[in-house]
Amino acid sequence: MPKYLIEASYTTDGVKGLIKEGGSKRREAVEQLLRSVGGKLEVLYFAFGQTDAFAIVDLPDNVSVAAASLAVNAAGLVQVRTTVLLTPEEMDQATKKSVSLRAPGT
Repeated sequence: MPKYLIEASYTTDGVKGLIKEGGSKRREAVEQLLRSVGGKLEVLYFAFGQTDAFAIVDLPDNVSVAAASLAVNAAGLVQVRTTVLLTPEEMDQATKKSVSLRAPGT
């Protein structure tokens, strides 16, 4: 199953909810959200700085990621950014693909 890096930044109201429920309850909520779209949480870490939480998740496809992201962002309490993660083997496959490129200006 494809892996994704999720970066989350809480709004002020989102932080208030986190303080009220705690980190473990947030992890449970993330796990439930991911299960609802056929995925699972590999790891969740809270952090200091611009990004409040990082998660690595397994999801079936980009459509499932988009559905989860839309639901979370629509709630208005956290803003998420998603990065597709590639395995070393997938990168091996990418390096073997023949690509035709005309660079700008050439």
